[in-house]
Amino acid sequence: MGLGGCIILIAVGAILTFATDWEAQGVNLDMVGLILMAVGIIGVATFTSIARRRRAVVPPVAPTVVDPTDERRY
Repeated sequence: MGLGGCIILIAVGAILTFATDWEAQGVNLDMVGLILMAVGIIGVATFTSIARRRRAVVPPVAPTVVDPTDERRY
């Protein structure tokens, strides 16, 4: 699940918790929304920590200077 999926989970959870007044028999939609938001937040934290570790720092490559007056062949 990528960053977009985590943000969608947070948004759907917030909608279920704060913006709806639906009542389902046997299901507490407020609790489902809170669980979705918690899973989304955990996913964002996990994704950012893994993305930070995967980023590799590549040192810049120094240009090679060739002296045209040098008679040696490499």
